Amino acid sequence: MEMDEALRRYDAGDAGRAELKLLVKELLKLLVAKAPGHAVEVRVPPYGAVQCIEGPRHTRGTPGAVIEMPADIWIDLALGRTTWSDARLTGKVRASGERTDLTNLLPLLIN
Repeated sequence: MEMDEALRRYDAGDAGRAELKLLVKELLKLLVAKAPGHAVEVRVPPYGAVQCIEGPRHTRGTPGAVIEMPADIWIDLALGRTTWSDARLTGKVRASGERTDLTNLLPLLIN
């Protein structure tokens, strides 16, 4: 399945687990390409997690900076359908530690 097809299904409200996983993973890859590093871990359970943004690297346990959110919030953020501040207001985004404001990195794609 390709990203375009997964996005069409997501937009139609018909995205299943496979489509969500594809969208989340591809958009997380774009985030890492835009902000390489290991200072912040972005988690979108159960579909993926990446480390990004320059800064101190953690080697064991939970990193000092973690962002976690559901797939729909991540996809909408990455596509520019919602802003970081609006996503935070939903209460579904958990962000702790330094460098966890993604405002300047989003959107990754405009859709």
